[in-house]
Amino acid sequence: MRFGFHVSISGGLRFVAERAKSLKCECAQIFSRNPRGWRYTALKKEEVEEFKRTTTAAGLQPIAIHIPYLPNLASPDKELYRQSVDSLIEELRRAELLGLLWVVTHVGKAMGQSEPDALKRVTEAVSESLSKVPGKTLILLENTAGQGTEVGYKFEHISQIIEFAAFKKRLGICFDTCHGFAAGYDVVTEKGLENTLKEMDSSIGLSRLRILHLNDSKGKLGSRIDRHWHIGEGFIGRDGFRLIINHPLLRNVPGVMETPRGEDEDQRNMRAIRSLVTAAL
Repeated sequence: MRFGFHVSISGGLRFVAERAKSLKCECAQIFSRNPRGWRYTALKKEEVEEFKRTTTAAGLQPIAIHIPYLPNLASPDKELYRQSVDSLIEELRRAELLGLLWVVTHVGKAMGQSEPDALKRVTEAVSESLSKVPGKTLILLENTAGQGTEVGYKFEHISQIIEFAAFKKRLGICFDTCHGFAAGYDVVTEKGLENTLKEMDSSIGLSRLRILHLNDSKGKLGSRIDRHWHIGEGFIGRDGFRLIINHPLLRNVPGVMETPRGEDEDQRNMRAIRSLVTAAL
């Protein structure tokens, strides 16, 4: 498994490769712009070219874009929904410019709607976005913890979106270990992980799994609490991550950590995850 972090773009995309290299990343996830606002500036040609050159030279691949924090593709509010869809469209365009194949998005929050209605809006959002941006970039639907009014905490939710969406071949999934554990998927025991992967495969298809978010959980199994924690220091623990990263069906899926940040913490988490790798049989 190739390991990496969500890497900061503070100061510009030109710093991504250098920061990733300092953290010993083999893969990465980034925001393409300020994640806490709606406004953005167009990517400059020289910025795009330098990003491609430096990340290629660093052997940093794959790299995924995560959409900003504000969009809610399930929103019943017309204005917020429109802004959210437009935001996803822009991320797809930026991914195409940067030569990146994946845009990761949370499924969304129902905010007073029924779950079926919320999922229908997400389906329409991803369908419209992919129709507006032809190309090779995939949207990866990230499972949620089910906190508050979140949808997407069940594999069947994601399955429904894919089933009724247009451009199905350009839809995949990102599985977040913290979110899955908090939502009730046991990834800690051997039997639990096998059952989780079987359910993922029967509901969505493991062939759609493109990236893992490797995050320990401060919340207990089924708590529906979205609290990422350091590798091996939460309720998933070292034994859970040893099972996950060495599983034959997951071993070749890249793993990006979104653990609490800080250079010392990042170094500690990278050492922790790599210490759990066992030789393939």
